[in-house]
Amino acid sequence: MTIAKMIDHTALKPETTKDMIVKLCQEAKKYQFASVCVNPYWVKLSSTELKGTGVDVCTVIGFPLGANTTETKAFETKNAIANGATEVDMVINVGALKSGDLETVEADIRAVVEASGDVLVKVILETCLLTKEEIVTVSELSVKAGADFVKTSTGFSTGGATAEDIALMRKTVGPDVGVKASGGVRTKEEVVSMIEAGASRIGASAGVSIVSGESSDQGSGY
Repeated sequence: MTIAKMIDHTALKPETTKDMIVKLCQEAKKYQFASVCVNPYWVKLSSTELKGTGVDVCTVIGFPLGANTTETKAFETKNAIANGATEVDMVINVGALKSGDLETVEADIRAVVEASGDVLVKVILETCLLTKEEIVTVSELSVKAGADFVKTSTGFSTGGATAEDIALMRKTVGPDVGVKASGGVRTKEEVVSMIEAGASRIGASAGVSIVSGESSDQGSGY
């Protein structure tokens, strides 16, 4: 598998415009990235732009804080899929995890999994806010709830992906669940280090420069 096929080409900043989304999709087609990852508002446009290209449309649920109600996340998931999303990346309820309410955390993930049907679900842990023990716990809960992937970060908190956290997540979920590194992954060297640590998908706004050396104006925040 090529590096491009492991990258979710990402544009999640609030100031992202229609032209930027169209360009993101054109780049994804050109380089055959795994998906574009966009906010829910842009799912329908992205789906139209990428129809028949083999590039998936990924969107984010409960983003970026994860503090929405479970019912809201489930509705947002169904709405995104109706608009053409083929992958969803949901943010866990970090506050509930920190409060020790593991039942709520698991139910929150499971509700999105059930709302998604056959659509791939990635669970964003926001590792920079968690202890190593909490990373293990919520990774286990994600697998138990039926998620397809665990993912490090939103890219909007205090830190992003680290090879150490990727290795811990991979060790916890085993070989059959995906692990996505996102947040601050901007060079080919960083991508390789994440893959070597156990990542099977990379979320990056710098996908074009990672695979080609060319620059892209999508920004470097993710």
